[in-house]
Parts: sequence; structure tokens; C-alpha cells
Amino acid sequence: MHIGKLIILSIFITIFLAGCDSRYLILNPQGAVAQKEYHLIIFSIFLCAIVVIPVLGLLVYIVLRYRDKPGNKAPYRPDWDDSKRLEFIWWGIPIIIIGILGFATAKTTYDLVDPPKKDVKPLTIEVTSLDWKWLFQYPDQNIATVNYVEIPKDVPVQFVLTSDAPMNSFWVPQLGGQLYTMPGMAMGLWLQADRKGEYFGSGANFTGEGFAHMNFKVKSTSTKEFNQWVKQVKETAPALTKADYNSLAKQGLSLEKSYSTIPKGLFQEIVIKNGGQYYSQHHHMKNEDMKTMNVASDEQTHTQHEHQEGGK
Repeated sequence: MHIGKLIILSIFITIFLAGCDSRYLILNPQGAVAQKEYHLIIFSIFLCAIVVIPVLGLLVYIVLRYRDKPGNKAPYRPDWDDSKRLEFIWWGIPIIIIGILGFATAKTTYDLVDPPKKDVKPLTIEVTSLDWKWLFQYPDQNIATVNYVEIPKDVPVQFVLTSDAPMNSFWVPQLGGQLYTMPGMAMGLWLQADRKGEYFGSGANFTGEGFAHMNFKVKSTSTKEFNQWVKQVKETAPALTKADYNSLAKQGLSLEKSYSTIPKGLFQEIVIKNGGQYYSQHHHMKNEDMKTMNVASDEQTHTQHEHQEGGK
């Protein structure tokens, strides 16, 4: 085969097969949410290819067909400057593509607001990004972990995200897209693992010196194994105290840790102390948590009022 054809074939193989590897986590979805986002990515690539491939083909054709060389019989029309037909094509096709892409993106985005499965009781995990570690609280199981999280497969998990440090972004590429963790807000993100396995998670927003080490793992197990793990943590791990949390909140790295109990209302306190009472429209917490938060907010406001009165 001619050397030029080999080079062109190599370029096409490199471009079009570069993502066909399980190491590219986004292109190897392992859950219902990630699968929907994967389909949207492939659909977007297909729509973009409708424009990109013809444009690249025309570029090569025009360069070869109309280049100035001896004996070239291509028509030369220096006075030509307008074609209504071509204007309609190169404006109309992109507008149609953008409309279709916008509709598909909006539909997928709103689909992800609801849990992937509605006939299965979901699991709630409250996530706090710290400098430079992740704290995961299981309010229903009353346990907590640092830098790792365990979930049962085929069960929708609502991660409720906040930050007690600079803004960050929570991301498990094989289970779904990322979502920001922001001080004073409790943002909801539905994810689900469809099979057992261990998945990579990380902070996707630069937050300083220890950012590169701010990773965590997500272990998906059967429901039976998950319940056994919860029981083991409650029997063997120490309790998380307010003093422990204050130590975790300081800048620094941390190993994986487990806690058998968590202080009541800790997550709501974290949200409120960072101004959460002013962002109530952004919260995605359970109703009982919202009530707890509102009560705490009222108490905080009352306390502040008493201090102000005492200072007069």
C-alpha cells in the first residue's frame, strides 16, 4: 500500500478508535444515569459529524481542485460572490442540528432529575467536600466514611452535596456526570451502579495544594453485602464526634476512615453555617431534613437576635 494511504488510514484509526477502551471512564458507563449521558454524547458526536466531516472533505477537495498549477482546468470566477442556495444550506443545517441537540439535551437533563428506578427504595448519602478529603454520611444507617463510599447495586442513590471548604465538584465518571459542591447549598445528584465493582471518584474543581489527592472510590456490592458492611462498621469503627469533624475540616490529606455513628444534624449544621438559610430554593434534602434545617435556622436567627439585643 502507498505510504500516503497508510498515513491517512493511521490518522482515521487514531481519531475514530481512540475512545474504544475501558480506560476512558466516561465511555464505559456502569449505571443507568451514566448510560443516558453516554447515549447523549454519542448522539451529539453523530450530529456534529454531519457538519464536520463534509467540511473537512470540502476543504481537501477545494485545495486540490482549485490550487494554482499548470494545466488546472478548474473554472476561475473572480466576480462570483453570492449563492442563495449555499447560504440556505450552510445556515439551515446547523440551525436544525442545534435545535435537535438542544431538545435532546434538555430532555435528558430533566430525565436525570428523577431517580433511575422508582420501584426501589433509594439510599441517601450526604457528601461534604473538605480540604482535601471527602466526608460521606449515611443518615438512615447513622454511619459515615472518609474518602470511600459503599453502595448496593441496582439501588438509586441520592447524593446530597455541600462543601465546607472552597467550591468543588463531585464526579464518578462511570456512574454519571459531575455536580458542584458549594458552601451553603445542598445539591441533589442521582446515581446508580448496575453491577458490582469498584469505581473511581474525584474532585473535578481545582481547590489548592492537595487537590490532586482528593480522590475516593465507590464500591458497589450486593444488597446483602452492603448490609453486612454497615453492620461491621457499626460494630468496629469509632463514633464521629464534633471534635473529629473539626479536625477533618482542617486542611490536609486523610486516609480512608469509617465511623459507627454521626452527630445528629451535622450535615444541616454544615449547610447552615455557610449561609444555607439564604439558599433554601437550591436544597435537595429530604423533607424531614429540610424541617430540621429550618428549625436550626430559626434557632440560629433567634440566637443572633439575642446577641444583638444583649450588645445594645
